[in-house]
Amino acid sequence: MQRRQFLVGLGALGVSGLVGAAEQAAPLRGPDVIFVPTPSEIVDTMLKMAAVTKKDTVYDLGCGDGRIIITAAQKYGARGVGIDIDPERVQEATANVRKAGVADRVKIIRGDLFEADISPATVVTLYLLTELNLKLRPKLLRDLSPGTRVVSHAFAMGDWKPERTTDVSGTTVYLWRIPPRQA
Repeated sequence: MQRRQFLVGLGALGVSGLVGAAEQAAPLRGPDVIFVPTPSEIVDTMLKMAAVTKKDTVYDLGCGDGRIIITAAQKYGARGVGIDIDPERVQEATANVRKAGVADRVKIIRGDLFEADISPATVVTLYLLTELNLKLRPKLLRDLSPGTRVVSHAFAMGDWKPERTTDVSGTTVYLWRIPPRQA
């Protein structure tokens, strides 16, 4: 039943050309973390720290219920892509996008954030564990364009020093920028 809902969700997003590929793809693994919603105060801080504008494409990796990219679309006019591996979260986020009236600017994808094409992002938001951020870091540095902003709720990236941090009600929010490529 979940597979059918996923395929129906793809069709509703206008991704019908991918349905055949999705049917043949191997099943996705389970989530790496449990879903814990990001408080709206932290969502606002993350988007302000990243200086999101209507020119941005915000990718939320492990998007949960979609609140970060929905806020980016509503408050800043940005485009957004949410990626989550959990079919329940994908269904919930898709419904929230429709309810918020931002389906023309936001899409939700069921996928593995370690495998997904994130190269169009100008801003990436994360609420993962430090160990997952560290595992994701090489992909971010390899796949994202220099200058892309990466914002993390609560979890650092090891020895990659953030450009800026701020405290929101006892929680640290981190901002990094993808550096220029070394020749």
